[in-house]
Amino acid sequence: MHTLNKKRVVVAMSGGVDSSVAAALLADQGYEVIGVTMRLYDAPFENAGRLSKSCCGIEEVDDARSTCRIIGAKHYYLNFEREFERHVIDYFVSEYERGRTPYPCLACNDRMKFDFLLRRARYLGADAVATGHYARIMGGGDSPLALVKGLDASKDQSYALFNLSQGIMRKLLFPIGHYTKDETRRLAAGFGLPIADKPESQDICFIPSGKYRDFMKPRVASSKPGVVVNMAGEVMATHSGVHNFTVGQRKGVPGSESGNRPRYVRSIDANSGVVVVGHAEDLLVRTILVSAVSWVAGHPPSESHGITACLRYRGPEVGATVRPSSGRRVVVQTDVPIRTAAPGQAIVFYREDSVLGGGIIEGTFDDAVQSNGHRADEHLGWTPLSPQSSLPVDQPNSCARMTHTN
Repeated sequence: MHTLNKKRVVVAMSGGVDSSVAAALLADQGYEVIGVTMRLYDAPFENAGRLSKSCCGIEEVDDARSTCRIIGAKHYYLNFEREFERHVIDYFVSEYERGRTPYPCLACNDRMKFDFLLRRARYLGADAVATGHYARIMGGGDSPLALVKGLDASKDQSYALFNLSQGIMRKLLFPIGHYTKDETRRLAAGFGLPIADKPESQDICFIPSGKYRDFMKPRVASSKPGVVVNMAGEVMATHSGVHNFTVGQRKGVPGSESGNRPRYVRSIDANSGVVVVGHAEDLLVRTILVSAVSWVAGHPPSESHGITACLRYRGPEVGATVRPSSGRRVVVQTDVPIRTAAPGQAIVFYREDSVLGGGIIEGTFDDAVQSNGHRADEHLGWTPLSPQSSLPVDQPNSCARMTHTN
């Protein structure tokens, strides 16, 4: 288990049970805890009641402050609105404008918690930052640190942490990663915290209504009308902008009326405004192009056996082969067809419970592309660094099987 000498630690506190217990555990272990609640988003007055139930709401700030009072820690409420607007909200909107599916939790972790908050922690004289993530950092000393799944598989959040570096991990603590959610609630009760039975937040924190299209509407820079076509290229409907769609979407897709087979968004071309829809089998793909690849150890794994891949948070898993391309890019070939590998989402690589790294999905290609004699990476000008290897025969397990070729 990754630990630090008993020094000053800033704990990112949302007011929920997880971050509150993280702070209480560290205080109980002898750390000097400073609780920090980040003000990330300012809502209009008419939304104040609903916002009070989000991670930035008034009740959440009060709950975090109450926890700090109980454990004898200082508490600060710091304004990060400008940073959050630029690095999370602007990113969120721009990805939809490009016909992609953003992953705001990844952006929030990467920039808000593990960049800006770490900087602010230094100003407070802290040696590290702790959060309430269900993940574990193992090892220490002269050996590289390992990022490991949380003990509670149903709450594991390692998927959203794949881009942590060795340098950042040495300044991080995940105190509740070794507990289940039920154990965390029991710990909260044992510490006398008033949030022990507090329900979890399920919505995007800055869109507590869950209606992301309403949130997007006043923020979209340009809304280019377009058409929705079927797999044969026949126009089925018009639309007011590609930001209203995401790959894999079913709700609101033309042609899915009662009595018809459901149709799903298969692809989105933001430049032309063409949204292609098809039936479930039309979304099946086998080749995934991945960019911005980050390895936890700082380099790709040296051995190919036992590597697994997960394509979306607690989503389906499938066997695959991965080949390095130029720069920080890889090409992943699945051994069976998969659905809804949406551009903009993350793909994460594991070996057993350890996170090896991951990247961002840039595109997918079906078997038709390759049957015409074109490899998917060549089609986009991506140059693999080595030939594709064959997939070893293996028994399926809880994650996707993948072979890494050096």
